[in-house]
Amino acid sequence: MSDEHQKKAGSGSGHTLLMIGAIVSALVLAWCAPAFAVSLKLGGEVFLRLLMMVVVPLVMASVMSGILGLGDVRKLGKPGAVAIGYYLTTTILAVATGVLIVNLFSPGVGLDADSMMDDMGTTEHHEKLDNIEQNEEGPKNIGDIFHKMVLMMFTSNLLKSMVEGELLPLIVFSIAFAGLLTTMGSRSETMRTLIVSINDAMMGFVMLLMKFAPIGIFCLVTSSFGKFFLEGDAWAKISSLGWYMATVLVGLGTHAFITLPLILWVFTKRNPIQFYKQMSDALLTAFSTASSSATLPVTMECAEVNAGVSRRSVEFVLPLGATINMDGTALYEAAAAIFMAQIYAGVNPDFTFGFTEQIIIAVTATLAAIGAAGIPEAGLVTMLIVLNAVGLPTTYLPLILPVDWLLDRFRTATNAFGDSVGSAVVDESFPAAEGTT
Repeated sequence: MSDEHQKKAGSGSGHTLLMIGAIVSALVLAWCAPAFAVSLKLGGEVFLRLLMMVVVPLVMASVMSGILGLGDVRKLGKPGAVAIGYYLTTTILAVATGVLIVNLFSPGVGLDADSMMDDMGTTEHHEKLDNIEQNEEGPKNIGDIFHKMVLMMFTSNLLKSMVEGELLPLIVFSIAFAGLLTTMGSRSETMRTLIVSINDAMMGFVMLLMKFAPIGIFCLVTSSFGKFFLEGDAWAKISSLGWYMATVLVGLGTHAFITLPLILWVFTKRNPIQFYKQMSDALLTAFSTASSSATLPVTMECAEVNAGVSRRSVEFVLPLGATINMDGTALYEAAAAIFMAQIYAGVNPDFTFGFTEQIIIAVTATLAAIGAAGIPEAGLVTMLIVLNAVGLPTTYLPLILPVDWLLDRFRTATNAFGDSVGSAVVDESFPAAEGTT
């Protein structure tokens, strides 16, 4: 890492402490004064919108800048193959971890789910589920998911994709367009300079936003947890689903603290603990926003400035990873589906749930997680797809929704860390002779 990077990383440690302090203070305030905590929602939404505002121009400019920095788009072949291989491998490992942990813990076995749903008052979630089942015209099986995944990569209207934040077709266009520019020689000089300048300006804007991150994160976390505590039965929900929550958290923890660090060390020889520190701002932002897309600008800044990952890897790997590399989501989908299968098996002796059904859930959860970005109401819809794949009813889906928002924060942080590890791994595959842009 260069002296400049070391200096910036050193100054970032104090900023990380501020963000941790903001989250802890937010939790305390939300618990002690939930009504006041909810009133801070506006500040959190402003911060979240500022982050989301940067995502589309940053993704397009950074991907184009990364391709232009290669000098020749054909040099993207090996890093591209490594990136896709990494995404598939880690997602499969995440799903396998989720399946293993939920079978070991068996959180749904012997659970009196019907009485729990009556006590927890899940009427609102039943109504939401009914609306989606009636209106959803999305994929219903593995073939439909694959079909939708292919279509997700292309758009008939680039501006519409920008407005709706559909990142995958924007990334495909950016790679193709920048690749074309690399073949035009001096005729593309002006366009090259403009793209690189826009990218530098966007990253500068992200660094400016990060100065206000502790305030924004404080408002986001305070309002979210304040609403949860204001409902009055918060602890009842947590205690009644405690074993299920513990199962999911152990699975996410296993992937985030064992699998991914091991991959990082094996392929890059980096110190995982140091890498956690370098990416801490991004992980805290992911936990606070529960959005991989909103966290993307921060992840890119941390990976390049704090972790010293080359800009060419950051600009190519992270935008793509935030779109299709959903380790935490895939793990969660598999674990939640098997949890509900365990409940259903307890009330329906005729229901068969063996090894074959679990393999189907694993495959479907993997594909559904990858395709989640292009599906409205992603959390509910992807779970519906997984349940339908093995003939499970959606009866018990509303049971997990009251705590889904909390688990979503942990799986988003897992997603963000998986992306950052991917940028470091893929960085090793770029030609050593090429310098960073």
